[in-house]
Amino acid sequence: MNRQILRLSGIAMILLATLIVASTYWQTWARADLAAKQDNAIQRVAQFSIRRGAITAGGRLLAGNKRKFVDGRALYFRRYPLGRLTAHVVGYSTASRARTGLEKSLNDYLTASNESLSTLVDRSLDQLRGRPIRGNDVRLTLNLHAQQVALGALGTKCGAVVALDPRNGAVKVLASAPSFDPNLAENHFSAFSRIKADCTPAAPLIDRATAGLYPPGSSFKVVTAAAALESKKFTPDSVFHDPGYCVEYGKQVHNFADQSGPEVFGTIRLHDALVHSVNSVFCNIGKTLGAFAILREAERFGFYSPPPLETPVDERRASGLYQSGKLFFPRRESQVDPGRLAFGQERLLVTPLQMAMVAGTIGVGGVEMQPYVVSRIVSPGGKTILKGTPSRIGKPVSRDTATALQDMMIDVVRRGTGTAVAISGLRIGGKTGTAETGVTGRNTTWFICFAGPDDGSPPHLAVAVVLEGQTLTGGATAAPIARQVIESLLSQPGNP
Repeated sequence: MNRQILRLSGIAMILLATLIVASTYWQTWARADLAAKQDNAIQRVAQFSIRRGAITAGGRLLAGNKRKFVDGRALYFRRYPLGRLTAHVVGYSTASRARTGLEKSLNDYLTASNESLSTLVDRSLDQLRGRPIRGNDVRLTLNLHAQQVALGALGTKCGAVVALDPRNGAVKVLASAPSFDPNLAENHFSAFSRIKADCTPAAPLIDRATAGLYPPGSSFKVVTAAAALESKKFTPDSVFHDPGYCVEYGKQVHNFADQSGPEVFGTIRLHDALVHSVNSVFCNIGKTLGAFAILREAERFGFYSPPPLETPVDERRASGLYQSGKLFFPRRESQVDPGRLAFGQERLLVTPLQMAMVAGTIGVGGVEMQPYVVSRIVSPGGKTILKGTPSRIGKPVSRDTATALQDMMIDVVRRGTGTAVAISGLRIGGKTGTAETGVTGRNTTWFICFAGPDDGSPPHLAVAVVLEGQTLTGGATAAPIARQVIESLLSQPGNP
């Protein structure tokens, strides 16, 4: 009897090993060839016979399954209970269209097609038991309360909000407006073209948080100030004379102007020039440093490469100078206007994610952490097969430079252009931006900041807000939205 049991056990182990080897072949060596054939009908049907893993945040379901029987076979199609709330980062997976968002980039994990031993064993056991194959679950770092606050604050405006923890890189908010309902992607895709917003075209499918490219305006002055301090040619106490403009190529480049004309500050320190966002000072810094020094500093912050994140690489854009729609790094100084570059104009375009990383890096003392939105990936059996862990990208600036920039940015909120974001009991340092777009009276507005308890500890948050087509300044339009997001994250519970 014992011999029969041993024999049966041996046969079972051989069958299991055969299944694992077969699965490994099709998933590892043959998978790339199959995946390249997007129109492969067999593959498509096979994928929808898998009970795709859930995507959740704070215990709430963002992407799940609904079962349908087609010709007597159970197929699993996606449903998105929270609709537009996390549409861009989660994306969609349909039978008739390409995938987007994490549904695309993590498809292997969600369909149990990844190459970990735990997944292969779980998948093989499901097959032996005659059960539908179950994918791995994905848990995100998003704070859904803050995500909802961000989308609500954006309203009908076109723009984006990013919030992350600069101490470890965990992303808390990735909001892009207008958003869309991914439940409509399968059968009502044309409805997306009818979505209206305060910009034309509304382009709801673009993730403005990671792929939206905008002129940064004065929010970029923190990068220029970093380059200035790192060069040792300037200190926070360097003195400038501001007549309300600087002269470049024989033409005057003015400070911000209201109905009474351009602002004039006279004798002013670099510290206060950032606090009051004085264009002429930064224009002259740019002429002294040259474009290369500023761009090299920007590179150290991560410009000229798509910011690392788990979303598809084609849904993330690199920040930098653009020419004819392509990323452009000059070969000669003469190819770039250093004065306009220094205060965030020229041909400079940036993403909100990149600017949140800049603010966070300064806030924590000059160390830049890699952003991540996936907290962990868990097998059907409950085993963690991948965990989001803090990873350091680099150190764009010294601690001394970061400390000096922190002091400047804190004064921006205390007595400068960013007072609208001040919150009692919190230490917040920020920078406003109001970028010209070439359309009179229509600007791209910004607010970037770091924020945390006023107890000497590193900031818990870095936030970037961008808005399209605004008639007022970043301090009047973007800063109040940043304030709401900060309050939602530092004063409220996580995921209601």
